[in-house]
Amino acid sequence: MSSKQQKDGSGQKVIRVAFGKGGGRIDVEPEDDDALTPLPEPSHKEPVSDVYTQAEVARVLGLSSGRLRSLDHAGIVQPTGRRKGQRAYTFSDLIALRVARDLLARKVRLRDVVRAIKRMREVLPRVARPLSELRIASDGQQVVVRVEDGAFEPATGQTLLDFEVRDLHADVVRLLRPAAGRDRARIAYELYLEAIQYDEDPDTMDRAERLYRRALKYDPWLAIVYTNLGNIRFRRGDEEQAEHFYRAALDIERKQPEAQYNLGYMMLHRGRSDAAIEYFRGAIGADPRFADAYFNLAMAFEQLSERERARDNWSRYLELEPTGTWADIAREHLTS
Repeated sequence: MSSKQQKDGSGQKVIRVAFGKGGGRIDVEPEDDDALTPLPEPSHKEPVSDVYTQAEVARVLGLSSGRLRSLDHAGIVQPTGRRKGQRAYTFSDLIALRVARDLLARKVRLRDVVRAIKRMREVLPRVARPLSELRIASDGQQVVVRVEDGAFEPATGQTLLDFEVRDLHADVVRLLRPAAGRDRARIAYELYLEAIQYDEDPDTMDRAERLYRRALKYDPWLAIVYTNLGNIRFRRGDEEQAEHFYRAALDIERKQPEAQYNLGYMMLHRGRSDAAIEYFRGAIGADPRFADAYFNLAMAFEQLSERERARDNWSRYLELEPTGTWADIAREHLTS
């Protein structure tokens, strides 16, 4: 007995996702012209490309102006940008300052901090997409800059340090550029709404994927977009990338029911029933009316021969979906 899924025109199994409570498929005829509509750029600078005054940096990082001046004079982290003719800090400077701040707070030797920052400055120009690629970490012995295609060890430091650069970006938007954040989020959501019109039809799926990826350029924290990209990759047989996108969605929105459900489905069909149960329960905890999650949770318990627990979930599914093919299947299990 297979789990509850829908099929596309080719017969390939696909994951059906309700986009939030009360959501569902939006049936819209595809446009003849597949060109993407030009969008205006947000009226405020993207924080990654902006520059920041000493006062703004002090506010974001919690460093005093005196500490910033001492780091500047010591050559540890100096402002490398210009703003209205004055020296100003770039986003890359903010990354280096945060690393320096955390290392110094953990009593790392100053010379090791200097070495770490110097090496990091060499690494940063290699990073094309700092928000998605760059992570600063340490195992207590070495400060490591991790990017998608490898890891770099800027210097040795006796500390524990671990942060994603996009967390710093979020702090900048929240504290210093809230209007830019709202502007970009609005455009991203409009792109998402356009994309969901095309993401279930094999003939328009390419357009949907381009729109979703475009949305993430404006707002890399729109979790449902990662989930829907995962759905597209799954429909195309790329389970590895699908799982990557689902987990990315949960990194941003830990309790998102759709991503939890989809991961549960993947675990179920890999024979990992225990893992599937945890994900389906997570989906139900976030959305108690997520009928498909009850159906597949029952299937997972069936795989483990836990019939009574399965029966509870068949019954709950029928309360939510009393008619249809899948309801008939649930009744068969209850009466067998």
